[in-house]
Amino acid sequence: MSGFYFDDFEPGQIFLSRRATITESQIIDFAMVYDPQPIHVDVPGSESGPFEGLIASGFQTLALTFRLFWDTGTMAECGMGAPGIDELRWHLPVRPGDTLQTTAEVVAVRASSSRPDRGTVTLAYSARNQNDECVISFKVAQIMRKK
Repeated sequence: MSGFYFDDFEPGQIFLSRRATITESQIIDFAMVYDPQPIHVDVPGSESGPFEGLIASGFQTLALTFRLFWDTGTMAECGMGAPGIDELRWHLPVRPGDTLQTTAEVVAVRASSSRPDRGTVTLAYSARNQNDECVISFKVAQIMRKK
């Protein structure tokens, strides 16, 4: 999908991404730079930890979930940033070999009253693993360019 602008979004629309499998080395590489907790970097040590094995950083799961949506091309023409993330929840750990797919549902559309060239599209994001279990969910009020 490409060529979307603010004017093209309607509540209830659903966008589905491709699938991506996360590897052990991706988990460790990300964590070594951004979140070096033992549960993310120490393979043998994490076995006796609270998750009984290595898990991805929640921040990596968040970034991957958004990247999968970005790759749909939905915002390529209209994305203008966002003021923040709401209702962020990590539901289940993401483990090496898990395959994720992002769903983004339009929950609200509001034209800007002060800037006629844009509006806000609120999207409810979630990622599900290969077992169709939700691993993360959050909402973002994306600023989108009008046609």
